[in-house]
Amino acid sequence: MAPNNKASFDITWLSLREPVDHRSRAETLLPHLEAASNAHRWSRVLDLGSGTGSNLRYLAPRLPRSHDWTLVDYDSALLNHPVHVNLRAQVRSVRRVHRDLTAHDLPEVGQANLVTGSALLDLVSHDWLKRLVQACQKTGCDAYFALNYDGDIRWFSGGLHGGDLRPDDVPDDELIRTAVNAHQRGDKGFGPALGPTAGIIADRLFKAAGYRTWLSPSPWWLGPQDHQLVDRLINGWKEASLEVDYDPVHADRIKAWVEHRRQTVNNGSFTLRVGHQDLVAVLPSPNPASPKPRDEE
Repeated sequence: MAPNNKASFDITWLSLREPVDHRSRAETLLPHLEAASNAHRWSRVLDLGSGTGSNLRYLAPRLPRSHDWTLVDYDSALLNHPVHVNLRAQVRSVRRVHRDLTAHDLPEVGQANLVTGSALLDLVSHDWLKRLVQACQKTGCDAYFALNYDGDIRWFSGGLHGGDLRPDDVPDDELIRTAVNAHQRGDKGFGPALGPTAGIIADRLFKAAGYRTWLSPSPWWLGPQDHQLVDRLINGWKEASLEVDYDPVHADRIKAWVEHRRQTVNNGSFTLRVGHQDLVAVLPSPNPASPKPRDEE
């Protein structure tokens, strides 16, 4: 989920969220990815909105065999940031494509066996996603989209590992959650964004296109060790809420909420859950017992 209203991200934000993203992914989906890779003999992976390469760093060592990766992003500074990964056995090559995903078709889909992205689908519109699903279906490639924000933000007192996790609700949590979710549905450059509905709608569209799908929760569970990331979230949620609802009464409530939650973080005994969903979509093999390669080596 983006911390503000623009589909642009700085390296500091991406570096803060990467370890949280990696530990939050739904590992129950990995066997489905491995089975699809073996059945369809993937060799080419297309990563949309790749940023600095976090998705590659997570996924490449978890896929069987090695693959050629194509990273696509509109931000050249992020795209050209060193991937910093020593995965020669898993990554045969890395190609970088500087492209504005909001303004172009995606010809690279036609050369992919797997199309993937992380924290992307909640930014895109229904029409954009429908076109992507149609392109995947036409090509015959599979899909894996991780960490699609689902609209759930919950605070707890106590720590995850202390066995004493209790809801820590305050009245204006709902005000902030509603405002943030309304903001998430605003235009991020692709048209009206799917926001919290992204995972469910993507699941529905891929199913309608003949895919077998798995949709699984992948929430962020954040604690005191993640205080820098949580501070960024609180600031972003404040900006988003004020932009959506600047009624003077609500503005005062939003600012008071921010101060309260900053104190929550400063007290050092909290847990914050931010909901996400991961999606795997796989086309059935024509003959599961004897899968046909999709590309000629």
